[in-house]
Amino acid sequence: MTKKKHRKNSLTHVILIAVAVVLFWRGTWGLMDLYVFPGNELVSYIVSLIVGLVILTYTHRIADALD
Repeated sequence: MTKKKHRKNSLTHVILIAVAVVLFWRGTWGLMDLYVFPGNELVSYIVSLIVGLVILTYTHRIADALD
């Protein structure tokens, strides 16, 4: 495969992956808007932030324990 063709395929894959990631997160946020305190945006944001921080802290501790 020539470098030019390989570069074109790589760019196409990068664009497709980027679009897939954006669509995944858009769908995730949309579902969270519907199901996590749908009537109260502020509480929904705060709960989502706290849950996210707890998950990040927990996974960081697990990663440290595995080192």
